[in-house]
Amino acid sequence: MSKKTMPAMSIISIAVVLLWLKTYIVYKTSFDIQIDNWKQELILFINPLSFLLIVLGIGLFFKARTRNIYVLTSSFLISAVLFANVVFYRFYNDYITLPVLFQTSNMSDLGSSVNELLRFSDLLYFTDVVLIALIILLKPKFALYKKYSKIKRAAFFIAAAALAFFNIGLAESQWSDLLTRTFDREVLVKNIGTYNYHVYDLFLQSKSSAQRAMADGSELADIDNYIHAGYDLPNDHLFGAAKNKNVYLIAMESVQSFVVDQEVKGQEITPFLNDFIKESYYFDQFYHQTAQGKSSDSEFLIDTSLYPLDRGAVFFTHSGNQYEAMPEILRDHGYTTAAFHANNKSFWNRDIMYSTLGYDRFYSLPSYEVNQDNSVGWGLKDIEFFEQSIEHIKEIPSPFLAKFITLTNHFPFELKESDQLIESYGSGDSIVDNYFQTVRYTDEAVKTFVQKLKDEGLYEDSIIVLYGDHYGLSEHHNGTLSGFLGKEVTPLVNMELQRVPLVIHIPGQKGETISKVSGQIDVKPTLLHLLGIDTKNGFNFGSDLFSENRSQFTVLRDGSFISEKYVYTRNTCYDQTTGDQVGERECAPFIEEAKRELEYSDSIINGDLLRFYPNNNK
Repeated sequence: MSKKTMPAMSIISIAVVLLWLKTYIVYKTSFDIQIDNWKQELILFINPLSFLLIVLGIGLFFKARTRNIYVLTSSFLISAVLFANVVFYRFYNDYITLPVLFQTSNMSDLGSSVNELLRFSDLLYFTDVVLIALIILLKPKFALYKKYSKIKRAAFFIAAAALAFFNIGLAESQWSDLLTRTFDREVLVKNIGTYNYHVYDLFLQSKSSAQRAMADGSELADIDNYIHAGYDLPNDHLFGAAKNKNVYLIAMESVQSFVVDQEVKGQEITPFLNDFIKESYYFDQFYHQTAQGKSSDSEFLIDTSLYPLDRGAVFFTHSGNQYEAMPEILRDHGYTTAAFHANNKSFWNRDIMYSTLGYDRFYSLPSYEVNQDNSVGWGLKDIEFFEQSIEHIKEIPSPFLAKFITLTNHFPFELKESDQLIESYGSGDSIVDNYFQTVRYTDEAVKTFVQKLKDEGLYEDSIIVLYGDHYGLSEHHNGTLSGFLGKEVTPLVNMELQRVPLVIHIPGQKGETISKVSGQIDVKPTLLHLLGIDTKNGFNFGSDLFSENRSQFTVLRDGSFISEKYVYTRNTCYDQTTGDQVGERECAPFIEEAKRELEYSDSIINGDLLRFYPNNNK
């Protein structure tokens, strides 16, 4: 290109270069993207460029004024998408997907959480947009408008397309199954870039929508055989051990296992839980398996024994499906089923999804007396929540399933000074310091609830299940956690931090700690067996945690897994015992098993396949 033609394309060139460099800087500073070799670094560097050239290059077809407006608007929108991913990543360690963007009804409830994630320095993410606006306003000579011939425009887009194919080819040399790894957004973003990933995500969303329309149930045969081949016989001694008892299922918001039996300045973080565990069945190798749906994903796992989707929340995207859910099964066995959550009923689309899952009643925000004195952060404090819920429980015919979703231990972990039951950890990381205090408060709330059950004569005829729904502290706080744990938070240790408590308490039963690898997907068959309901003809990816022949293999939504001998995370295989990296050959069979299981579950949800299942009660 000659010196005469160079200036006419300068405003587009400047916009492309500024966005390109900004994106790469964001990759290196705001996302935790693992780079193993120079090829991966090169891929990371070039992957935004083809998208930017194609999108901003459209401006070549416009006249001067329209071109300037188009370039400025496009730069702003692209910057907004990048920034939205940065903010989302700060808490979720993940990238935004289209289904998440559809969950706008949640935004009104996210105020304090979003505010905590925003920083004044975030204005820097739009510096290039301001520069482009100044160029357009001041009209320097190098930004003068000039028409381009069809041949030059065609050459430009051919070059951009060639760069895109070069990027894909280089990426495929690192990951031969790259575009099939829909469950691994980190790998996709690292190789095809944030912007191209969102285009790919649009394709995935369209494909998902088409899947249901095209499904005819024929896919169920292989999945059915797979599930029933893995069925484990229930434990003879515990099958029916809680038959006809009232079930209290309590989701302890954001409680992770690492706080159990730990202290802050000589004060126990979970004193009640520590004692309760001694007289309960406690699973200390129990993992959350949630994805972008967080709390709603944990509910979905617990109630259906299916995996959540890797994009968005099933509670939103597939609330009209048919499921073989635990509440509906219990209802068919004479149980009344109710959910308790002192929040807006539409949050996470619970009002719709609870009906789909088979809950008879939903005690939401209007069922509680909430004011400034008894609320903090996200709403009604947990102690008040349980105290008021007791009155509602008295209305429910027995036997019943009562599920409770707590609130106080929710990011950003706000708590009034009068409710702080232990001293601050004093790390200087306010999120971590607050977390320990809100966990302590939730622990006290659960203690209050159990005591209320005893006072009201409801305790003896019950089974109480406590579980952590997902992590509370994201990887951005691993530096502080390293000091608390007394060891570096490596990828392997980070996997250990995905453990959440599971406590099953049956009055009169002797307690026991069970150190077998397990996950939230196992809760449904376990509880049904305790209640004397066989799941042999059911549709569950999980298995009874008390089964003597149960294999130890737990899959996380991103394709990571934990087995009896190995842990696989971030595309690296570790020996469970030594913590050393081992060759991928040892993990290969489990990698394929994890992939197949996730794909099977996704097929069930995206195709709404259980509507074709002969044993579906609906």
